[in-house]
Amino acid sequence: MQASFERTSWFPIMLRLEGARVLVAGGGNVAANKVQLLVPTGARVEILSPTLTPELERLVAQGKAHVTRQDATVENLTARLPGCRLVYLATSNRELNATLSALCQSMNIPVCAVDAPEVSSFITPALTTRGAVQIAVSTGGAAPVLARRLRAKIEEIMPAGLHRLAAFMQHSREALRTQVPDSAIRRRIWERFLDGTGGPLAMSGETQAAQQELDRILSEGSAKTGEVWLVGAGPGNPDLLTLAALRLMQDADSVLYDNLVGPDILNYVRRDAERIFVGKQTNNHTLPQEGINAELIRRAKAGERVLRLKGGDPFIFGRGGEEIESLVAAGVPFRIIPGISAANGCAAYAGIPLTHRDCAQACVFITGHARADGTLNLAWETIALRSQTIVVYMGLTLIDQLCARLIEHGLPTDWPAAIVERGTLPQQRVLTGTLSTLPQQVAENHVTSPALVIVGEVVRHRVLSPTT
Repeated sequence: MQASFERTSWFPIMLRLEGARVLVAGGGNVAANKVQLLVPTGARVEILSPTLTPELERLVAQGKAHVTRQDATVENLTARLPGCRLVYLATSNRELNATLSALCQSMNIPVCAVDAPEVSSFITPALTTRGAVQIAVSTGGAAPVLARRLRAKIEEIMPAGLHRLAAFMQHSREALRTQVPDSAIRRRIWERFLDGTGGPLAMSGETQAAQQELDRILSEGSAKTGEVWLVGAGPGNPDLLTLAALRLMQDADSVLYDNLVGPDILNYVRRDAERIFVGKQTNNHTLPQEGINAELIRRAKAGERVLRLKGGDPFIFGRGGEEIESLVAAGVPFRIIPGISAANGCAAYAGIPLTHRDCAQACVFITGHARADGTLNLAWETIALRSQTIVVYMGLTLIDQLCARLIEHGLPTDWPAAIVERGTLPQQRVLTGTLSTLPQQVAENHVTSPALVIVGEVVRHRVLSPTT
């Protein structure tokens, strides 16, 4: 499966500015805001402006910034540009800022014309800072107010002592690197430290106690033991991931994922984790199930924490049972994290109650996979009942045969039926009809996988939210 990405023109980086010359053109409040951000980096901040705000005058008097009291003209800027690492243009003249920006870019000097991303080669994100810990939020200049609002939310949840925790980890880093050369093992040690009592101790400034906790973790041994985590990723919408799934996605060394796990979900996996696509589609198995089982075992025995990420719930037509059996036989430890199933998620987002008490005393999950001869071999007599809801996974390919068999075994031709395409995602489509009309609706509307079929009177009880 090819990953898809939302297009953006901006690439976030962290730039070392200590000792570098940074030129700020302008002496008003906007310029002062940028200088305030630059001073803590240790940059040599130079201001080009005949007048300065009181705040800038104070910084200049303290020696934290330098000033050339000249107008920000093309001639004066040109004289100051050689050797500059960055330039901020914060004059009140937008046309002048655009002209000066073009000049900087002609000399390959990164330049930001404040509030004018269209003429800038870099922009400054909304920053939340706790010492060495910095979180940047950017909308690519599209919505600065939104970026500031998000930064305010982050400020609320970031502990005040994060800078002390970062300083402790930096101080201990080299010693730990010497003691534990394996980077994967070091990462696990730090994870145990942060997840346990060590992190809070360091944040509160109890350095000695934090060091004792780190020493205790080291003394318990740092062997790299492997494990497999079988995790349900839900029906597709990242908002439906469980907290347990998110935590393991961030801790895994490698991830084996299928074709129902899209890029939006994979974005939550740790960036440096190895990703292996093992999706299975009709007549196109990237890796047979036996091969997937063997790969899980191989990686776990090599010491990796392996994330087996599956769409929906791993034990509902996800072949999770087969994988667990192979792990047990091989003696590989594992954990199972259930996910919101496609049936639950898609039905809820479509507004269809699977077990409305007026018409459904049961709900049956079936698979629409065909036998080798292309037919569906199901216990139709127990499925085609008016008192229950039928949810069909992978039923799109044989939708004609599915509906015909249900009619043949007792359900009326006008029995309610629906299909939910790309359920829970922004592209979700819901088609409602009957067993006699649904196949034609699917063909006429060019419905594609993934899609879920729901059959039963509950379809008549479909309710749409006022916000839908």
